[in-house]
Amino acid sequence: MSDQPNPIPLIILDVQDAIDQPKWNNKSNPGYLETIQRLLQLWRSNHWPVLHVKHDEPTPTSTYHTHGPWNGIKQEVAPLDSEPVITKQQNCAFIGTDLDAMLKQMQVTRFVLTGVVIHNSMDATVRVGKALGYNIILPSDATTAVPITAADGTVWDAETVHDLTLAILGSEYAEVVLARDAVEALGLGG
Repeated sequence: MSDQPNPIPLIILDVQDAIDQPKWNNKSNPGYLETIQRLLQLWRSNHWPVLHVKHDEPTPTSTYHTHGPWNGIKQEVAPLDSEPVITKQQNCAFIGTDLDAMLKQMQVTRFVLTGVVIHNSMDATVRVGKALGYNIILPSDATTAVPITAADGTVWDAETVHDLTLAILGSEYAEVVLARDAVEALGLGG
């Protein structure tokens, strides 16, 4: 185990086969999955805690539908038997789950959050996590966004959505850094 007095978990949020369906096309930061894989490899090689959050959407038309064909966690980041999987049905990983209790039991005050998509479940989880008192490290290159269309037809491209959401979260809710800098900032090596 790590020599850290309080382990710093890596949380992988909603990285499921659903994210590769057409609804989620034209993503920003196409290398996000490889970045998450590198972080996951580092955490595992050092026996640091890894938590997976899986979205089970009750709406049958959702790509994340609980019983849908794309609900599984992507093979590239599939959990080991020793890695907990927290199942959520809301956009926020803290709502209706035992994530907060699990982190408190681990006696952690901060964590590294990766996953999809930055302007939806990632955003909701960061904001609630901050309100619960956690310090959140958010690697900007370990997440992605998709284009957003407003009710009036205005379209924001995925890069703009990605950059703006990270700027907002970084101003108050999380420490936004590159993955390599997150590892250094935590004093974990890498």
